[in-house]
Amino acid sequence: MAYNDILETSDGGDISEAAPQPRPQSLMLAFFGNHVLEEGDLGVYSGSIIDVLGRVGVGEQAVRSTLTRMVNRGLLMRQREGRKMFFGLTPQATRVLEDGRARIWQQGAVNDEWDGSWTLLGFSLPDSWKRQRHDLRSRLTWAGFGALYSGLWIAPGDVDVAAIVSELGLADHVKIFHARADEATDVGLMVRDTWDLESIAARYVTFDKRWTAHLDAGSGDDPIATRLRLVSEWLWTIRSDPRLPARHLPPDWPARPARETFRRVADQTARPAHEMARELLETTRLR
Repeated sequence: MAYNDILETSDGGDISEAAPQPRPQSLMLAFFGNHVLEEGDLGVYSGSIIDVLGRVGVGEQAVRSTLTRMVNRGLLMRQREGRKMFFGLTPQATRVLEDGRARIWQQGAVNDEWDGSWTLLGFSLPDSWKRQRHDLRSRLTWAGFGALYSGLWIAPGDVDVAAIVSELGLADHVKIFHARADEATDVGLMVRDTWDLESIAARYVTFDKRWTAHLDAGSGDDPIATRLRLVSEWLWTIRSDPRLPARHLPPDWPARPARETFRRVADQTARPAHEMARELLETTRLR
């Protein structure tokens, strides 16, 4: 399971240009990624989670139902102490959040280091395998692939997708190649035909406008709530971006200024959000 699999479930897979209101599970993932992931076996009291997510408009009942669903999906574990219930990450959730953390914090939104190589993946699945086809396409999109043709997907660079294919049980139906385009191929045209650049760009423009306005308005608001919204919206923004080679994108590609805006707000809220979390969150060590 990857971060995108959970977003598909919680956010409906919407790829419209205007950023949607973050869903409870998306905000819950941001909460655990921000405040629990690096703490190992930390458990957080449900009342503290209700308090924090209430700051971004999520009601108590929605928090409780989201916690229950995530426990049932093997993403959270719970531990009762007296009359209080504490929630922490399972190993599966830790892997999911580390996947998301790498995408959010370690990978840049602009690919300036492309070496000219491509990863191609061809597949042929029975017509009745609709769920398997959906899952494969979702995971390929998260990994940076686009549909060159219906059964042939392509991504810039050397992408290791063997684990994805194996996890989905599709190894017998998939072929993977690493190659370079012949000089007769118009790579720029291929990029424009394979990916919806206009939609991807619109997401970055929307994000940049929203959070630049936040910076201009000053930083006197709730840092923990701001950071939850920031991370959730940034992940929604980048989830469909394959990090295409900068040389084959328009010179005014909006990912670069949006990324800088994200980093500015992230830097601005990091320390105050951490300090507020230490004051607000009641925690325990899970056994």
